Amino acid sequence: MNQLLFNEFIKICRALNQVNIKPTLMGSLGLELVSKKDWNPSDIDIHVHGDPRGWEAPDEERIYHFDAIQSVMNRLDYRLIDRHEHEFSNGTTSVEYGCIDTLPEFANVQLSDIQHMSIEGAEFYVPSLEQFLKIYESSSQDSYRNENNNNKDFKKIAYLENVLSKR
Repeated sequence: MNQLLFNEFIKICRALNQVNIKPTLMGSLGLELVSKKDWNPSDIDIHVHGDPRGWEAPDEERIYHFDAIQSVMNRLDYRLIDRHEHEFSNGTTSVEYGCIDTLPEFANVQLSDIQHMSIEGAEFYVPSLEQFLKIYESSSQDSYRNENNNNKDFKKIAYLENVLSKR
């Protein structure tokens, strides 16, 4: 587990909780948490409520309560470096925000089924192994993601299929 990134997520999560936002930990770091396997995350992927149209929605409408999120991130010494990607950086760590409300249509993952966690005073959600499999299978259909993600999704899919087939 990338403890430095996870500790940073917990710090951000606690600050988001103070403004009544319970984020969902996604990406490689989220998968590390539930799989207990090193996925070499390079950033923190956080999903929050937003426009269910996802990428079809204008940048300024895609993430709900973005002003509050930006204020929290600024207090934590992060600066917005890419409005389209909703990406923040503190010079060391990159944090990207996405919209959780696209998951039901995108990957057939119901938001009410995502597990709630509480760690070190931080309240958040994280998908299960089965849900991560659905998410990565759907993501793997995106040629842009495949070209820019070195096909890492396919390794995750193979791992998840193998682990889940043994249950």
